[in-house]
Amino acid sequence: EHDSDEDSYEVLDLTEYARRHHWWNRVFGRNSGPVGEKYSVATQIVMGGVTGWCAGFLFQKVGKLAATAVGGGFLLLQIASHSGYVQIDWKRVEKDVNKAKKQLKKRANKAAPEINTLIEESTEFIKQNIVVSSGFVGGFLLGLAS
Repeated sequence: EHDSDEDSYEVLDLTEYARRHHWWNRVFGRNSGPVGEKYSVATQIVMGGVTGWCAGFLFQKVGKLAATAVGGGFLLLQIASHSGYVQIDWKRVEKDVNKAKKQLKKRANKAAPEINTLIEESTEFIKQNIVVSSGFVGGFLLGLAS
């Protein structure tokens, strides 16, 4: 019999796993530090720049598409409202918005420690991979501009 409340999990030590499995070292290398340390500074900047440009370009395109969809939806809703096809209960809308605000405030207060941990981990990652990160930021800005 298996009780879901008493599940047990095995902890896997990756350093010991890598020592026992030689294919792991062939695929990922022996360096256990940041991946960028394996490459020259120029290669890291190029890798970060290319991935940043791709991300910025996609962000720009998706942002334009989302703005067009939201704006078009509001425009169609306004036309339908003025034509008499749609009747909006503004008191109910206001009540629902206030209810949503209260729920968001409660959830934001609960999520604060998780967000702080994520920020700390992100900051540490950027510090360890500063060359790749700076290339990514530059590429991202170029991608947004193109």
